[in-house]
Amino acid sequence: MNKKVCLLVMAGLLCSKGLFAEETTKSFTGNEVVVTATKTLNSIADAGGSSVTVITAEEIRQSGQHSVEEVIKGTVGVDIVSNGGIGTTTSVFMRGADSQNVLVMVDGVPVNDPSSANRTGNLGNMMVDNIERIEVVRGPVSVLYGTNAMAGAINIITKKGGLKPEVHAGLEGGSYGTSRVYAGASGEKGLLNYAVELSKLKTDGFSAVDEDNRCINPSGSSYEKDGYENTTASGNFGFRFNEHLSLETSLRYTDSVLEYDSGAKDNAGTTQDSELFSGRAALRLDYAPFVSTLYYQMTDQDRVYMENGSKSSTYNGYLYEFGWQGDLEVVKGNTVTAGLNFQHESAENESFGAYASSFDEEIASHSIFLQDQWRLGGLKFVGGIRYEDNEKFGGTTTWRVAPSYTFGDTVLKFSYGTGFRAPSLYELYSPYGNETLQAETTKGWDAGIEQRIADGLKAGATYFRTDYEDRIDFDLTDWKYVQVEGITQTQGVESFMEWRPADGLSLTGTYTYTYTEDAAGNELKRRPKHKAGLNASYAVSDKARVSTNMQWVGSRLDTGAKSEECEATGKLDSYVLVNLAGSYRLNEHVELYGRIDNLFDEFYEEAWKYATPGRSAYAGIKFTY
Repeated sequence: MNKKVCLLVMAGLLCSKGLFAEETTKSFTGNEVVVTATKTLNSIADAGGSSVTVITAEEIRQSGQHSVEEVIKGTVGVDIVSNGGIGTTTSVFMRGADSQNVLVMVDGVPVNDPSSANRTGNLGNMMVDNIERIEVVRGPVSVLYGTNAMAGAINIITKKGGLKPEVHAGLEGGSYGTSRVYAGASGEKGLLNYAVELSKLKTDGFSAVDEDNRCINPSGSSYEKDGYENTTASGNFGFRFNEHLSLETSLRYTDSVLEYDSGAKDNAGTTQDSELFSGRAALRLDYAPFVSTLYYQMTDQDRVYMENGSKSSTYNGYLYEFGWQGDLEVVKGNTVTAGLNFQHESAENESFGAYASSFDEEIASHSIFLQDQWRLGGLKFVGGIRYEDNEKFGGTTTWRVAPSYTFGDTVLKFSYGTGFRAPSLYELYSPYGNETLQAETTKGWDAGIEQRIADGLKAGATYFRTDYEDRIDFDLTDWKYVQVEGITQTQGVESFMEWRPADGLSLTGTYTYTYTEDAAGNELKRRPKHKAGLNASYAVSDKARVSTNMQWVGSRLDTGAKSEECEATGKLDSYVLVNLAGSYRLNEHVELYGRIDNLFDEFYEEAWKYATPGRSAYAGIKFTY
């Protein structure tokens, strides 16, 4: 489907008066069920002083986006940077922290790659298929999840089957030769409940190296397109044997092929073939007031890089974890949680050619944690402590407290926590590794207020500060990873306002200020000091809905960046993006939908010399029975 056809379909959708009457807004203080902040089911309001954002399935659907990366980009306190189009490497900066300090999970299973340089979580290949909600917790949560959760965690939670069976299928197409087909089913039969989905996305894409950047392409040459394919299969299966005993399982598999460019060169014939398999099985024994859960979870990730038909390097990262968690309601309003786990990760890498090298290493750790939650009138309190014993680094203790107090229409909240990140296997044992590295540590706190101003209107602001010690960085002189003495500091303010001025109309505004400073007093790269967003959603009728998303991202530092006159500035320009989306339900079984991204065709770069999409349009149709 070409761009003109998509624009016509979208125009029709946006102008029609005819969609679903559900009304949603981004909630910061509401009753949405969350699990990531405490490892137990809670509403946001009962998670104490935790800073949590929930992106619901309805919000994902309204955005019309294909990837988790694009859905999360507007989240307060979170910055995502891509090295090109869909499928390329992404960096997630939460509250200004390094991307390796953010733990990414699917149904609670860590998907940070043990074989990547810094054990980061790459959202580039994560599609929105079969997702019930995305929970974003900001602030140190190593007390619950151990390494990599120094700045916060992102948990992608998949759908579960319900009493009402459903089958759906759809197809869509649009700019850059993009097409997507998908199908799924969910329901419950006897002991089994299930939700499964399969999708295939393909795009011709555009050059990852920015051909419109005249500082790196002064002659205005046309670069070759970097295409992308993604196949994702997801399944969530539950077995309820009786009122006390159940088994919950989730599986997710992604196979993707990306054509990519490296550096400032337009490379043809370079591809990355990636596979990710994650799974979890949890046996749950529920004898109220005590719930016992025994679980096993794992991830297996492969990356193969090719140059002109020959392998240039291969990577495999494997992680598995056995664990137990017990939740006891001691008295009404007081829940104590205890957990034990054993985690093992391994990484293999082989590089070919002039700089041939290889390594094959593994590491294991044991941990125990204890958490207490209190709800006494307007006071909500969460406190926890964790001890983790790593076979290389020894023992580490982390802790966290997160109280909140509600009186009238006002909520006061606070949290303080410590965290750590063990060096990755690549940082330790690769040709660039350093076996003397120790774990990074952090101390972070935040304090905020949330206020209901009137019916349908509420606002809030949170100040945060986090100090990172013994940060691991790469020394370009010795070409080795090193421990940086001193403290790297991030601090700032996250704020929001929600308003429902009329039935069917909702508005959400956000603003984030982030200040960063490394141990040498330098600002960290690719983190904007200022970022603002505005989301609006309007139910035109019980059949039609339109929505818009605006993001303003301020200037930020980046190595090599230049001005429009190609003078060295070391700074990327600010930019404004406006996206539109709409949908129309023809009947109870058929829905039309579409979106226009970058409505005003803004030229911008998230990373110096890497391209971003121009104005692009997409439309599709979904059948549900």
